[in-house]
Order: sequence, then structure tokens, then C-alpha cells
Amino acid sequence: MLTHDQAADIFSRIKKHSSADEVECLFYGGRSALTRFANNTIHQNMAEENYGVSVRTVFGGRTARATTNKFDNQSLSKVVKASEDLARVQAPDADLLPVPSTGEDARAPKIISVPSRHFSETAALTPAQRSESVGKIVSVAQKHKLTTAGIFSSSETVEGIFNSRGLNDWHAQTSAEISITMLAFDSSGWQKANSPDAANLSAERLAEIAASKAAESAAPREIAPGKYTVILEPAAVLDTVGFAFFDFGGLPILDQRSFLSNRIGTRLFGENISIWDDAAHPLQSGSPFDGEGMRREKVQLIENGVVKRLVYARASAEKMKKSEHADKVGPIEATGHGFPIPNEMGEAPMNIVFEGPRDPRTVEQMIASTGRGILVTRLWYIREVDPYEKILTGMTRDGTFLVENGKVVCGVRNFRFNQSLIDMLSNVEQMSTPVRTSGEESFDMVVPAMKVREFNFTEVTKF
Repeated sequence: MLTHDQAADIFSRIKKHSSADEVECLFYGGRSALTRFANNTIHQNMAEENYGVSVRTVFGGRTARATTNKFDNQSLSKVVKASEDLARVQAPDADLLPVPSTGEDARAPKIISVPSRHFSETAALTPAQRSESVGKIVSVAQKHKLTTAGIFSSSETVEGIFNSRGLNDWHAQTSAEISITMLAFDSSGWQKANSPDAANLSAERLAEIAASKAAESAAPREIAPGKYTVILEPAAVLDTVGFAFFDFGGLPILDQRSFLSNRIGTRLFGENISIWDDAAHPLQSGSPFDGEGMRREKVQLIENGVVKRLVYARASAEKMKKSEHADKVGPIEATGHGFPIPNEMGEAPMNIVFEGPRDPRTVEQMIASTGRGILVTRLWYIREVDPYEKILTGMTRDGTFLVENGKVVCGVRNFRFNQSLIDMLSNVEQMSTPVRTSGEESFDMVVPAMKVREFNFTEVTKF
């Protein structure tokens, strides 16, 4: 693995090659491995190791990046020259700030301490260990007379930042992920989980859940579309709410492309919805610093349904303070959520944590309290229809069930939905304890299962 000391040496050599006013280097990479299976058989095992450095140079408000994965002196000289040549021909950016220094971060009381996310057992996972887990998944499939497909991946990664004003930071972490699909003649089931610690994942348990969904949704009944009470399992919640959070930055407001425009400080969602961005949460993952090297703050985005705050990169915060929106958006300061410069996105909260309800309910309790509704395992192929009202469309998949009189009655054919995310989060009747959740349409978050009234299904699929 590339170490902090090795990166520091590379950075010192890069500085010697540069004539720029400022230099910033982002380091990234690591080791990753993947075992893929289908038709109850492993058909691919792969591994790779790669490290790169992205060099940003600055000349009087002009900046650009160039990247290499070769660290010999000749390659470093070439990547510096490429970055400087690109920077010199850029138009000056009046909003470009000097790279941050080690003394700039005067937010010590707000800076959070992130627990270690590097687990030696996860880093040491072998192909044999992954294949043993796949063997358990296949055994479950065969026991239920199903066909399974999916992946078991593991990785050990690093990221770091150094700049010519003395700032340097480094983060190492591990990750393991299992995704399982169980296939029957006319039904399917799915489960997915990710964690920095592979010990938190049980391939057999995930396989049993996926298999039960495939078996219990066999011979699906077709029922009419319409507005239903739905019980959304955490993955279904994650893949819908994920469409909201790239709007919670300063630059989207300044660009007038956020659904929060003219809504900050108002109650937009139900009073039972409170959401934080918290990189230090024990169920979260990722680095404690952003793409500029600023330490991440814990920020409450929504409190009891009221949109409270945005997150900011350094330049966005300075620009917001001078804008017509300054007195309408709550506190304005760099919060450690910026993306590497240059970028068109600005910033976004990437460590979403839903606050748990006062009276959490399990999915089973939600089912028991439902007269008639739909249980949804997950959603897919989600697209945004109306950016301001956050109307989304997509389909259910891999385990959709009819609930009647407090019991799961049968599987049903999948639905297409057209649903406002604002309305969805205003109609939440019950929630479970939030858990670390993986999906397919958004990044991992800590979210609950939800019971939601009047969820709008518009069409029935043929499967």
C-alpha cells in the first residue's frame, strides 16, 4: 500500500519540478478484488492494485489538473508540466481561493473525530475466503431450488492531500461488499450490504433473505396501480432520498438548480424527519476531509421537517456571503464538503444519517399495522421527472408484496411509480431504527425502513 511517508516524498519531488504559485496533490488508490458468480457458479475472480496522484497548479487565478499513476521523476516532471500548461491557458477565476493552510481551519470545536475504518481482516481477505462465502450463497440457492448471481468484493484504499501551504492529510480504509440476486421461474429476491469491516457481513444470512423473497413472491398477482400505503425497506428508501442531497450545497442554490431554492428555513417534510451529515457516525465510512483538505463538520440538514442548513466548499461560502441569498440560507461557512477543484458541482453532503424515531418499528411491525398496502424490497431505474418538486419515476424490483390485514399475502407484479420525494417524506407514518444501507442508485447511507401513505404507483409491469 502507498503510505503517507511515500506520498510526502512524491509531493516534495513534485514541488521541485513546479514553478507555479501554488501546488496541490491528491493521492488515491489501493488494492481491490472481486469474486463474481452467476448460474450458481463462480465465473470470475479479479484483483488489481493501482495508485495515482492528481496535480493541481495555480497561476494568478488560473488552475488546472493533470494525473499520473507513475511516480518516477520523469513521469512526475511530465505531469507537473501538463498541469501547468493547462493552467496557463485557462481564463482567470475570480472566485478561486488560495489553497488552504494548516492554520486556516479555525473550526476546532466543530471538527469531528472519525473512527478508524481500516480493518486488517478485511484487507487480508483472500479469493479462497470469498469463494467460501459464495459457496454458502450457492448452497442456499440450491436448497430453495433457485439460481443465484452476484458479487463479493473487498478493497483496501487510501486517499490523501498535500499542498504548498503546508496542509497534508491522509486516510486509509477497507471495504467489503456482497450483492446477491436469487432467481426463480417468475420471481426474484435481492440483498446487498457493504461495510468497512467484513465481519459485519453474513453471506448466508443475506442469501436466506434474498431466497425467501424470491420464493414468497412466486406466481405474482397483478393488482391495479394507484396510491397505496407502502412499506419501503431501507434500500428502497436510500435509492429515492439519494436524489435530494446533491441539492443541499451552496453552489446549487447560487446556480438556481436546487429544489431548496426559497425553501430553506421552511418545513418541507414531515415533523418526524431529521437528517444529519455526519462523517464520524459509527455506521458511516469515508475520509474525515474533503477534496480541498478541509475537515468535515457534522451538519444538521433537516430538523423536524425544517430545512436548516446547507453544506459549503470554501469558495461557495465566500460567494454566498456576498449574494442576494445570504440572509435566506441559514449559517454560511465552509463545512468541509467540497469536491476537488476545479469542478462544476461545488459540494454535497456525502455521509447522510437519518435520526432515529422516538418509537421505532420493525418492518414486521409495520406490516402488522397495515390494513392494505405494498411491501417494497428495492427500487431501480430511478430518474428525476421534476427537479423542483423532486418527482421521481422508477420501478419496484426483486420482491414486491401485497399486504392485507397485517400480513404478507402474496407477491405482486412490479409497479412503475411517479412520486414526489417531498410528499413521500411528508407522509411517513412509521420508521425503523436507521441502519447502514446499500442500494444501486445512490451512495451508502444510514437510513430507516419507512411506512409511507399515498405512494403513487402509475403502471403495472409484465413481470
